[in-house]
Amino acid sequence: MILSIDLSSDVPIYQQIRNQVVEAVAAGDLVEGSALPSTRQLAGDLGINFHTVNKAYDLLRQEGLLRLNRKSGAVVQRDAGSGPPPPGFVEEWSARLRTLLAEAVAQGAERAALLAACEQTIGSFGVDRQGQGGPA
Repeated sequence: MILSIDLSSDVPIYQQIRNQVVEAVAAGDLVEGSALPSTRQLAGDLGINFHTVNKAYDLLRQEGLLRLNRKSGAVVQRDAGSGPPPPGFVEEWSARLRTLLAEAVAQGAERAALLAACEQTIGSFGVDRQGQGGPA
């Protein structure tokens, strides 16, 4: 997995790292047991402060996607489609989705375009249309 950071983006660097790891798990590029670079190694590779990487990894740990320990480092803890989400996830995610959809509607996006964008994005992760399974 190759991470690319946009230093001029409005999205904080730690959030860019977190987002790209989540997308790689969803796409099946990172599966359970996959090791990620150490915080210092990734920070050096990206030319950023290691605390920034640590913040991204800690978010992923809190979300249940990474396991962090001194011996094995950062390791992916879940496969895409590996069972039900943790308790409370759907409610929290739904609140974030509501805000994203509200932004799109407020900007004038049409329902059909939003639904098509959702279908295309979900399809890019290898999830079938009935919501079953992980990577295709």
